[in-house]
Amino acid sequence: MELPCWCLLLLSCLQSLSAHNDFFTSIGQMTDLLYTEKDLVTSLKDYIRAEENKLERVKRWADKLDLLTATATQDPEGFLGHPVNAFKLMKRLNTEWGDLESLVLSDTTDGFISNLTIQRQYFPTDEDQTGAAKALLRLQDTYRLDANTISTGDLPGVKHKSPMTVEDCYELGKIAYSDVDYYHTELWMAQALRQLDQGEESTLDKVTVLDYLSYAIYQQGEIERALEYTKRLLELDPEHQRAKGNLKYFEFQLEKQKKAAEDDAEKQKERGKRETTEKKKPKKKVSNHLIPERKKYEMLCRGEGIRMTPRRQSRLFCRYYDNNHNPKYVLSPVKQQDEWDRPYIVRYLDIISDKEIEKVKQLAKPRLRRATVHDPQTGKLATAHYRVSKSAWLTGYEDPMIDKINQRIEDLTGLEMETAEELQVANYGVGGQYEPHFDFGRKDEPDAFKELGTGNRIATWLFYMSDVSAGGATVFPDVGAAVWPQKGSAVFWYNLFASGEGDYSTRHAACPVLVGNKWVSNKWIHERGQEWRRPCGLNETE
Repeated sequence: MELPCWCLLLLSCLQSLSAHNDFFTSIGQMTDLLYTEKDLVTSLKDYIRAEENKLERVKRWADKLDLLTATATQDPEGFLGHPVNAFKLMKRLNTEWGDLESLVLSDTTDGFISNLTIQRQYFPTDEDQTGAAKALLRLQDTYRLDANTISTGDLPGVKHKSPMTVEDCYELGKIAYSDVDYYHTELWMAQALRQLDQGEESTLDKVTVLDYLSYAIYQQGEIERALEYTKRLLELDPEHQRAKGNLKYFEFQLEKQKKAAEDDAEKQKERGKRETTEKKKPKKKVSNHLIPERKKYEMLCRGEGIRMTPRRQSRLFCRYYDNNHNPKYVLSPVKQQDEWDRPYIVRYLDIISDKEIEKVKQLAKPRLRRATVHDPQTGKLATAHYRVSKSAWLTGYEDPMIDKINQRIEDLTGLEMETAEELQVANYGVGGQYEPHFDFGRKDEPDAFKELGTGNRIATWLFYMSDVSAGGATVFPDVGAAVWPQKGSAVFWYNLFASGEGDYSTRHAACPVLVGNKWVSNKWIHERGQEWRRPCGLNETE
């Protein structure tokens, strides 16, 4: 059977996608799936039209024979007394009913089903679905969103609002349950139940949702609430065996807790009589420095956290910059602004054009692969769950524009690009992020960049190639800095002091993208070749 032309084009497109996996880690590559789905819908409509055409032919045949047989059976002998009627009856039963049988048995699904079967091998996998679900849970935690806000699609900066169904909420809850994450299981099963209570039509019933919900709550130690939901489940299904067993168990545990509480109260009362003269120790206040890094990171992602003092802020400036009268920028200096003082982070505005951005994306998109990190144990690259993006490396000799961009970085930083890593282009996926990390190799990672032979990463240059509707900031948890994406701009900072020692305040992270599509490209600049461009300092932290 020959496939339609559009199908062959679709298959060739899908075969190009087969080289990639982990769709959820790149919004840029996920856009291809939208076109794939659109073409599948076209194929499905073709199948529907073929089925409707077949049914219409069968219906016309049935209507014609219905009228004929109604007339013939009123006077069978008289009807067949006409020789033409007798001939046509023989013809119909011998030939035409056979043709009808062939028509009814003809399989119009063959083309659609075979195409769908071929294409499914290039579809996202269970890993993609689970990855996208966990990304939603990550966004929920980082940006402190309640389940109802996400379910209704009321996110900041959204253009295409998309509400979630009961089935969607239930699926999120199930994925959390499979991951032994009872906190999120409760949140999403409760949301599914809320939407069912509001009258939303669904193939799911409340009994199934309540079963998961009560167990998730019990696992978090809230037996009394678990008991309430179990009773509600039994009102809907009195013969539910697991719920009947749980009801007895929860009641027993509550009685046990009540008795233990009474015994503890009695012991406390006796102990209190003996300790009336002792003074209570004052509670220690928690210092800001003791806030866990994860919490500081999430606070900065939300736009909260440490604020720079007015005195420090007054020392930040914006200026026209030509890097000590570089000939290329004397007549047309670039716009530079200070983002932070320690570590010193600067932003260059309008430093890469829309045309250049599109060219870089065009070159990178076919090569995007799951982003990797340096494994400190092996010194080699490996994928990591804390970096959700895809990246590609572009060399200067592949396109003159890349060479031009590399030269621009050299002119503005004054650093040698020959020993720098290639331009890395990254596109973040659903809830795409890169958790706190250092760009440079620490002393306990002597083999971090050994294969390159160019020393440590002295500095980082980061282009923002898209605006992001919500989220996606670059944050430095140790110092409280947050740099927000601005299309066409770039930020730059040194990872090492002039002495060659690592600046640990440069530990940074890419916040999860809440709404939008984040494209960045970066240049990691290495030590070798900078000996005369950035002379070594005399002090360790100089």
